[in-house]
Amino acid sequence: MLNLFWSISRIFLLKFIKKPLLDNASVHKAKIIRERMPHWQKRGLFIFFLPPYSPHLNIAETIWRKLKKEWLDPQDYLEKDSLFYATNRCLANLGTNLIINYHCCPVKYF
Repeated sequence: MLNLFWSISRIFLLKFIKKPLLDNASVHKAKIIRERMPHWQKRGLFIFFLPPYSPHLNIAETIWRKLKKEWLDPQDYLEKDSLFYATNRCLANLGTNLIINYHCCPVKYF
């Protein structure tokens, strides 16, 4: 399973993304990732990390904040199934009916 992960990630990272930006999740700072970094850097792939506390720069954090505060209704929280359905409905509509404007405060990552 780990070999499959490395094969897929290597193809994806080296072919499509040259400057990935990661948050500080423990999986992103794992020993196996740190060991692979020199190899990736030799091939021109440089990984950058967000500052330790920067939810405003993390797209996933922005989506969850909007989901909880703007898109979900109070009655969606009454039962587990309704919360699950409402969350899936919102995420399915992300980018079409539900839009986040990231251009309001541009951030230069690189």
